[in-house]
Amino acid sequence: MQETVLGALAWVGQFSDPLAWLVIAAFGTGAVLDWYDWHRDAARTISVAAWVLFALFWFTQIHHFAFVQKSIVEGIGTLVAVPASLYVALLLHRGRDSLLVLSRAVAVMGAVFLPFEAILVLQELLIEAVTRQTEFLMGLLGYHPEVIPGSEVKAEYEAFRNTFVFYPEENYRITYTIIIACTGIGSMAIFVGLIAAVRAPLNRKLRALAVSIPVIYALNLVRNVFIGLSFGTMKMQLVPEATASLFAFDLAADPGLVSYYWADRIIAQSASVVALVAITWLVVRELPEVLIVIEDLLYMATGSEYDLRGALGVPVARADGE
Repeated sequence: MQETVLGALAWVGQFSDPLAWLVIAAFGTGAVLDWYDWHRDAARTISVAAWVLFALFWFTQIHHFAFVQKSIVEGIGTLVAVPASLYVALLLHRGRDSLLVLSRAVAVMGAVFLPFEAILVLQELLIEAVTRQTEFLMGLLGYHPEVIPGSEVKAEYEAFRNTFVFYPEENYRITYTIIIACTGIGSMAIFVGLIAAVRAPLNRKLRALAVSIPVIYALNLVRNVFIGLSFGTMKMQLVPEATASLFAFDLAADPGLVSYYWADRIIAQSASVVALVAITWLVVRELPEVLIVIEDLLYMATGSEYDLRGALGVPVARADGE
């Protein structure tokens, strides 16, 4: 039974890429109709459909994050995203038009992220730039691993110069590959989307971008260095048997994975959540209008209304359906 379920989840995963473009096209259409006040009812209807499609998209990602990447944080997040997206669709259908702001944000997020996910030239430019900068920072700490094309490690990887090679023990090689998820573009797209979606003066939007995007990029480089060196030098061999059991890998065949899962899946991903909360606070200081999105998220989580903007005295130029 378990193999049947996993096989089904893996099968639906093949539809994630075309579904992603369809989702962003739907969100984008709704966003344009809403932003320019062309047809609020049509914008709402299309956005409701977009959220339903978004739920389907996250469903296609469950196998990848939970069973391929074996990421606790991303796996749980993906599972939550499916019912959460459907709940947004329901609330928006019932007339909570403030959620059109969140819908606009998702449209922009996708427009920023998907080209880097789908276009190899953009992938190569970003991945190799992040790899060079990670290499430089490792060098400052006294580590100089060889960097080779990813295609020399796995056939499915592109021939980008993005893979660090370590030899922590004799006859034991560890490779750490920078992929698109390691560039921070996903997190940066989230904040670009939030900032672009709200109605506020351009100068404050630019300040919000200035306190978020560079910070995310820099912290992501620190994250790459931490994971790469912790994994490559096997500095985090914590409770190896329990770790191997939790993440289902062969400890005898690849003992270095203990350090990888601790550094990446447990420590770095947990720290990333904390960092994103802190960066959100910095953005709110410059652009408190984004609180409208936070209010909606709090309502979805608790069922209670919150007036964070009123508490902070934030003027709202347009009520976005409230």
